[in-house]
Parts: sequence; structure tokens; C-alpha cells
Amino acid sequence: MIQNPKRYTITAALPYTNGPIHIGHLAGVYVPSDIYARFLRLQNKDVAFICGSDEHGVAISMKAKKEGITPQEVIDKYHAIIKKSFEDFGISFDNYSRTSAKIHHDTASEFFRTLYDKGDFIEEVTEQLYDAQADQFLADRFVVGTCPKCGNEEAYGDQCEKCGSTLNATDLINPKSTITGTVPILKSTKHWFLPLDRYDEFLREWILVGHKNDWKPNVYGQVKSWLDDGLKPRAVTRDLDWGIPVPVPGAEGKVLYVWFDAPIGYISSTKEWAKRVGKDWEPYWKSEDTKLVHFIGKDNIVFHCVIFPAMLKAEGSYILPDNVPANEFLNLEGNKLSTSKNWAVWLHEYLEDFPDKQDVLRYALTSNAPETKDNDFTWKDFQSRNNNELVAIFGNFINRVVVLTNKYYEGVVPQPNAFTAVDEAVLTELKAYPDVIASSVERYRFREALGELMNVARLGNKYLADEEPWKVIKDNPERVQTQMYVALQIAAALSLLAEPFLPFTASKLGTILNLHGSVPVLDTLGITDPTLILADALNAKALTWKLISEESDLMPAGHKIGKAALLFAKIEDEEIQKQIDKLEATKTANKVENRKTEPQKEAIQYDDFAGMDLRVGTILEAAKMPKANKLLVLKVDTGIDVRTIVSGLAESFSPEEIVGRKVTVLVNLAPRNLRGVESQGMILMTSDAEGKLVFVNPDADAPNGATIN
Repeated sequence: MIQNPKRYTITAALPYTNGPIHIGHLAGVYVPSDIYARFLRLQNKDVAFICGSDEHGVAISMKAKKEGITPQEVIDKYHAIIKKSFEDFGISFDNYSRTSAKIHHDTASEFFRTLYDKGDFIEEVTEQLYDAQADQFLADRFVVGTCPKCGNEEAYGDQCEKCGSTLNATDLINPKSTITGTVPILKSTKHWFLPLDRYDEFLREWILVGHKNDWKPNVYGQVKSWLDDGLKPRAVTRDLDWGIPVPVPGAEGKVLYVWFDAPIGYISSTKEWAKRVGKDWEPYWKSEDTKLVHFIGKDNIVFHCVIFPAMLKAEGSYILPDNVPANEFLNLEGNKLSTSKNWAVWLHEYLEDFPDKQDVLRYALTSNAPETKDNDFTWKDFQSRNNNELVAIFGNFINRVVVLTNKYYEGVVPQPNAFTAVDEAVLTELKAYPDVIASSVERYRFREALGELMNVARLGNKYLADEEPWKVIKDNPERVQTQMYVALQIAAALSLLAEPFLPFTASKLGTILNLHGSVPVLDTLGITDPTLILADALNAKALTWKLISEESDLMPAGHKIGKAALLFAKIEDEEIQKQIDKLEATKTANKVENRKTEPQKEAIQYDDFAGMDLRVGTILEAAKMPKANKLLVLKVDTGIDVRTIVSGLAESFSPEEIVGRKVTVLVNLAPRNLRGVESQGMILMTSDAEGKLVFVNPDADAPNGATIN
């Protein structure tokens, strides 16, 4: 663990450009990394916050095939959506690049060539899965089959998403091509392998000894399990027509494996940023004074903690990550988020529906962050956190303070009088919060840090509720000056402490409190962030994180604040129901899409069909079969007679709602005894997209006993 680094390189997992960003990505990677980067900048640290679109790999090719467009069209479409979503949501990347950029192709090719020239790869001809019908080798995601470790029948060729095991396509039991659905064959092909087993001792020493106490248990545990399982050489090239061509002789038709190519994207994006701002990129990746932190989801742990470090170690000139604070998964309304099934809250759609509520989503995701276990996002919880916490606690305190200050003092911070023991205690407690919040952030406990931020707002609310300045003003206006002064110091502290977590709110609060200083004043004080300084030149003061811990006079007497404005607005039930209805529509659409049509049965002769006697009937009576969940006992008028028929309708219909219905009856079916009741026919049914039974209705005017030919 690096002590007192000179600079920070913070990377956020490169999102695949095969779809937009959803809340699972935000909760797992982008919100926590943004909190960390914003927090460090407030400490005046040298930060490079790096990301970009991951535009190679099989997922892109699969998306292109599905949408009937080229891979380039896929990446251009989703790169634009993702980049704009991040910008609109306030994710403060210093650089957002893309792996299709020339600088990345050059960087990745150079990296591969360096290892190749040093003899770090193993060149082998191996048997790989091949789709003879499609006439191509099957890269990882073009193969599905049964996981050899957990039995999941929908495991991919590189990973089982159920148990998290990293696989090779040839490990799968009963593999099947996702291109044609055929069973692949084995065919010889040449590839280059990174011999991970050579780095076993290094990885054990670096991780299992060096990071046993500072890496998160889920990260450490998964890496230990992988190492204990035994490292094996892993192919870093693939037989594909989409990706970065392997830059060595004899590699025609082969590209770099996406998990070799993608993490190098952090380096190429840093190069791009450094060139744009006139900096040297190398210290951010090659200086021992730099702290490198990877923010990822748990499905990327092995690649960032084993494969990429082995690559960096092999190259020899790069630093290794100081920490890899991976989160667990976020589910949605009790079900796993899925891009392919459209079971998600997409960021760009959220911003359309809630254009001024970026911070509400940041708050909901952080306060429910899957830091130690999988958590569940629900729209009702989202609404509750906004209405009962942001509005009722944070927003309520600020509104009280600003309204009362404008009412009593025309918006000017009053001169305090003597402080009571209560005042002193509150100001002392306020001074402790920056260090408390900082400690949580520095240990990557962002949910805990956000809770402490809200405790600052609770401190302010409790102080006003206990002191009741609206009552004291009549008899002791001098005392109210002190009370309002103390409350305003809490408000000023919140405007800065909230910035990493709720940046839009912090900016809005800065405007309300008139904390946006002029550029000349900022330049004089060496302040780069205009939210951190009092706007009036006479009271010019940099409001810094450290100052909150050291000084009670954050917002001096005489400073004039602005008018009241609501920081947060209540979210009504109708808005939430709209989102729930959207998910229900998705659920129904998925059932329709996934519904399997039964294959045609064996051919029958005309006489077989003609032997069936189908008649129009009417249900006269219906009752549940005792001790049977699915069966109803029906009395049916077939036009020939009134007979008893036992039918499995009970899970789709109540007895009351089917009495009087016209039905189609197979009347010459041989009687059958069901639970002691003789059933003398069969009702014809089908099922809808949700699996509910549906009657095959005859014409309403057809009389009972009419034959159906």
C-alpha cells in the first residue's frame, strides 16, 4: 500500500459498446470511482481519472449480427450514447477514450510486440472449437454449453456467469455454436499464450502476502481461489475478423484477445489525455510515487488482479495496482440485470425521465451499494430514499436555514454572540466530519461515507429543532443570531462535503449560499474550483476540506447568501408507477420472445383426425377438486348430454369466472379416472405468453352439440 503518493491514476472498467450503460454498471464501477476521484481533487491531489469504450471482442460482433449492421456501426452508436450519458450524469473522467482509436491500436500492438520480442509468449498449435457450417473458429462468446464446475447449462466459452468461474471454450460440456446452433468440431489453429504459471510465485507474494489486509475480502478471496486452482497458460490471440491485428509474422486472420487489448486501453487513454493537456503520461503508469487504483465489477476481478498484472510484470516498466476495489452485483426488482433481456434501468433513459435528478440516482445507488454482497434496486426504495432522506433531511435543513436567514437578516450571515455549550459541541462535532468521511472514502467504503455526510445534515436538523430559533426570536433576538450563524456554518460545510457524492446538489447549494467566487479572486488564492470560495471579495476565503476541520468561521458574518430554492423535490407515486409499468412490459415481452413453440408432432393420417369428435359445449358448473391445486371438476352441456369433465384449469381460472363459458370439447375421448372422479372428455386449451391457459373458443352463436370439423 503506497503511503503519501504524489499522484493517482484511477481507472474505471471500460464498458463494452454492445449496449448502453445501466444502473448495475453505475453502482458497481462508475459512481464509486467518481466519488473517489472527486474526493481526491478536493484534497488538491494530482489525479488522472481514466476510462473509455471497449470496442473489440466477440460481444461487438454478436451485436452487429443481431442488429444486421457492421461492428463499426455498433461501436459508433453505443460509444456516442455511453459517452453522452456519462457527461450528462456528471461522471468526471479526465479522459474518456475508445479502443478503436489509433493511439490505442498502436499502444496495444507495441505492448504485444515488446512481450513477443522478449520471448514472453508461448506459441502453440492447439485444437479449438470450429463451426463447420459458419466456416469459422468460435471465440469465447460464440460458444455456450454446460459449466464443468457448477452445471449451469448456459455458460459461455470464457466464463460461467452463474458461479463466476473463468473457463476456456474447450472446457464446456455439450458445447454449441451461438452462430448456427450446431455442435462444433475441434480443429487445429496457432495462437500465442501468456504463461501465467510463470508468474505464480510473483502473484502469490504480491497479492496473498502484500495485499492480504488492504484488499476487499471478495477480491482477495477470488484471486486466492484462482491461484490455488493452479495457473495455466492463457491464449492472448483469437481467430476473429474484428479487433487489433496480431502484429507479428504468421498471424494473418488473428486479433488480440479482448482481455489482452482492453486493459491496455487505460494506458492509451492516459496517453491521449496527457497529450491533450500537455503532460507527460509516463509518471502516471511508471512512477513508484503513483497510486494506481482499478474500479471494476466482480466479474472482472481475475482479469485485473491476475492477467493484467502478469502482463505488466512481463513488460517490466509499469507499476502494479495498489488496490482493486471491486463491487458485487446489483439486481433490479429481485432479478439479475441483463442487457440482452432489456432487464435494466438504462442511464440515458433515466436522464430523459428524471432530467434534474442525477444526484438522486447517485444517492440511491451509493446508499445501497453492493460493496460486500449483491444488493437489489427497487423503484419504491429509490422513491423512499429521495422523499424520506434527501428531501426530508438534507433539503429540509438547507431550506430552513436559508429561509430564516433571509427572513431575519435579509440574507446576511449574522454576527454571533456568546456561544453556549450546545453551540460549541455542535461546531466541534462538525469539525470531526471531514476526517470521518475521508477515512471511509480512503478505505473505499462509500456507502459508509455517504451515511456520515447525511449525519452532518441530521446534525443541523437536530440543532435547529432543539434550539427553535423561530420561537426564541421574539424574546431573545441576540441568541438567534448565534443560532443562525452556527446553522449556516453547517450549511457551508455541507456544500463542500457533498461534492464527491452529490455534485449537482453541491453546485446548487453553492449558488444558494453565494459561494461561487469570481475568477480574479480565485486566481489570487490559487483556487481552481469556483465552488470553494465565498463570492464577496471582502470576505474572500477558500473553503477547503481541511478548513472545515480547523475553523468554525467557514462563512463569516456579513457574507450575503442567496434566496431559498429547493435542493430536492418529492417524487410522486405516478412517476414511480410509470417505471414499474415499463419493467412489467419488459417482463411480458421477454416471456413472449423466450416462449418456445413446441415442435410438430409426427404426421397422422386423415382418418386419425376424422375420428375425433369435437363439439361445442357450455360449462354449467365448476368446483375445485379436493386436495388438488390444478384441477377443477366441471359439468358441461355437450348438446348430447350433460357430463363430468376434470380439467387442469384451477391455476388460471376460478370456478366462478368460467361458469357459462362456451368451450370446445373432445367428447369421444375414452373416460379416465382422476382422483376418484370419472372424466368423460377434454376441454381444448392453449396458453398465452405468461403461461396462463386460454380457451379455444367456438363461435358464440354456435349451439351446444354443434360439431367442429
